[in-house]
Amino acid sequence: MTVLSKKAAIMKGDGIGPEVVDSMLRVLKECNAQSEIILCEAGSEQWDRNGRKDKSYIPDETIRILEESDACFKGPTTTIPVPNAPRSVAVTLRQKFELYSNIRPTKTYDRLSPNKKLDCVCFREATEGLYTGVEAQITEDAAIAIRKITRQGCRRFLNSAMKWAERYELKKMVAITKRNILKQTDGIFWEEAQRAVDGTNVELSEIYIDNMAQQMVVAPAQFNGAVLVSTNLFMDIISELASGLVGSIGLIYSANMGDDFAMFEAAHGSAPQFAGQNKVNPTATILSGAWMAEYLGETDIRNAIFDATEKVINEGKTVTWDIGGDASTTQMTDAIIAHAKQNLRK
Repeated sequence: MTVLSKKAAIMKGDGIGPEVVDSMLRVLKECNAQSEIILCEAGSEQWDRNGRKDKSYIPDETIRILEESDACFKGPTTTIPVPNAPRSVAVTLRQKFELYSNIRPTKTYDRLSPNKKLDCVCFREATEGLYTGVEAQITEDAAIAIRKITRQGCRRFLNSAMKWAERYELKKMVAITKRNILKQTDGIFWEEAQRAVDGTNVELSEIYIDNMAQQMVVAPAQFNGAVLVSTNLFMDIISELASGLVGSIGLIYSANMGDDFAMFEAAHGSAPQFAGQNKVNPTATILSGAWMAEYLGETDIRNAIFDATEKVINEGKTVTWDIGGDASTTQMTDAIIAHAKQNLRK
């Protein structure tokens, strides 16, 4: 694959976004990544600067750049919880580009979790469920939200999860539902999960969301080597729980993938209280950026950065406060760069 023609649109976002995205871009540059980087704006801070007049947190010019790109990176953005504010940048882009699979590989680090090992991948359907935001006020004192689940949406999502399982030789798929209560919507999801594994050597099991939350806390190792799949809200919760087991949300990287476009992002939020302090963990953003490099055709760069980051974290000498160190964002980034460049020279 020729990477010279690949374009990546980069949105730095809000709060700590510009700092961690700059760290990620510096790592890619130092590793000599070849894709063209195009900076563009999105988020509530630019929406505020523009007088809150736009209907979206994403300017039209940014949409144009995204449509002309092969992938994008979204720094953390703030969604303002006020009436008539735009929907989140992530939800908007997932729906516009049909990015139906939100993927979070979740793996513990030896130094941070010496007695607890978790190595799984969380697959979250990202265009349906309660996150379609379809609500209605039915009386002055009552409102309803629509949980829309379609067979076509489930099928494409579960097919993508199966492709992941086959690519990485994972033998277990765990479907997280509440089918005893949500018989029709989760019924469709479960039927499509069964269809997806039919004729394969992947073992499918089902667990209800409430029990899943307990099991992730008391016996997470049972999910090692598994693809965890669920609808939008349930997996949003479980993937956050899983990230807590890893030690810090600042370590969790993610991608939103469709058939012909992908958006990469850290799993954490914009944390405006830490903005400008050069203290936040850049890991999630750096690893998401490395994954984007792989998606654009540079697997060697991805591998070098992942190996370097794991070494830096397990050594513990140059890490940020949230994982037991006192290094700045910049210092941890520098350490990852040094190891990654050494890996690429091997």
